[in-house]
Amino acid sequence: MVNERQQQILQILENKGEIQLQQLKIIFPAISMMTLRRDLISLEGDGYLIRTHGGAVSKKKLSGISGEEDAYSRRAAENMEAKMRIAEKACGMVEKGRSVYFDSGSTLMCLAQMIKDDNFSILTSGINISLELVKKSRISVVTLGGLVNRNTLSVSGPNAMDLLGTINIDLAFMSASGFSIDSGFTISNIYECELKRKVVRRAKKVIMLMDSSKINKDLPFTYAGLEDLNMWVCDKPLSAELEEETKKFRIEIV
Repeated sequence: MVNERQQQILQILENKGEIQLQQLKIIFPAISMMTLRRDLISLEGDGYLIRTHGGAVSKKKLSGISGEEDAYSRRAAENMEAKMRIAEKACGMVEKGRSVYFDSGSTLMCLAQMIKDDNFSILTSGINISLELVKKSRISVVTLGGLVNRNTLSVSGPNAMDLLGTINIDLAFMSASGFSIDSGFTISNIYECELKRKVVRRAKKVIMLMDSSKINKDLPFTYAGLEDLNMWVCDKPLSAELEEETKKFRIEIV
């Protein structure tokens, strides 16, 4: 049962979308940090929120769903807890002083929401991701231009490819709609496939953010294989067979 203080926490999340433990301590000065942390654990267990590093975020903010759902909202709401776990792991991998690429997709959107406001330089093909990042005043954001995909809110096509060819990428945080050992990392759009393929070729380090629900699913177009990755951030341990395959290419699994 939700107590009065937890109801107040939920109201704050309803209004702000997210909260930090330090902020809760200011609001509830007589309550210990340990007790406030237990409140968040309890509310997460009841399905009201998802805890992040040092706080929590409301599921409503993450899904962005109200009334009629569009295609992107439906996709974004799938496996949200897994995506948040992955994003939380990846937060510390975004480095200052490096040229960073954020792929499109709901897992990358979670990462954009969770990273701290710092002197990062981020290039992205995701329109929604760029809008999220510019809310943070210290992050430098560059968005590729081109044809907009309504299902992913990403841009692709000749204009995006041309700009991409002029930019160096140190770290590329990538996503995929499916993966199998035979087909590699796959998506459904040929133009996005070409764009992602070029990002992988240009990046010095490729970090895949993909949850376990997409493993053993094949879509029409392959843009990368295990040999193209340096790191894979997942929500669950990989199968023994897949882990053996990743070892062949010295991929770090997080």
